[in-house]
Amino acid sequence: MANKKQIVPNRVKSGKTSVGGVAPPPEPAEADGTRALDRYDVAILRELQAEARLSNTELAARIGLSAAPTWRRVKWLEEQGYITGYRAEIDRRKIGLGVLAFVRVDAERHNAQATQALEAAIRELPEVVACHYISGTGTFELHVMATDLDAFSRWAMQTLFKLPHVKDLQTSFSLGEVKAGAALPLSHLLRVR
Repeated sequence: MANKKQIVPNRVKSGKTSVGGVAPPPEPAEADGTRALDRYDVAILRELQAEARLSNTELAARIGLSAAPTWRRVKWLEEQGYITGYRAEIDRRKIGLGVLAFVRVDAERHNAQATQALEAAIRELPEVVACHYISGTGTFELHVMATDLDAFSRWAMQTLFKLPHVKDLQTSFSLGEVKAGAALPLSHLLRVR
């Protein structure tokens, strides 16, 4: 098995700045198409996380490049899997989803086949907006949305308890969101190594 080359961010050295909207060329790509992220790539990621509907022209102006290299960089970031998609953030309360529950699911048996069957069943549930393997007690942590407590209770009884290989469930409810839908932190990508 070949080792995957780790992509390490690259900071553009001071003195090499954008002149007339043209950035210094990015680091040469490796044979597998990868290259280090530079400050322009990180700026693109930051700006698109904050406002994904920016036009290419607006994005280029914000990061200090002309439109053509900005467009090429965005396409490269998409092709390399840094940008995985674009979507609207919706206020769950405005559409009637007043309950956010955190459900810790403990699998009945810890073997690959049972876990995969439970995973597949969880993926099919639209009420589950996120699912993570977790350490400690339980196997999965689900983030579940429902209109109200009665709807969550019905869903749990009719759906959640009937999932394959579920041994135990523990549920906590959000009493208020302090922070949600946040952009990913990017400052570590600009640190000099």
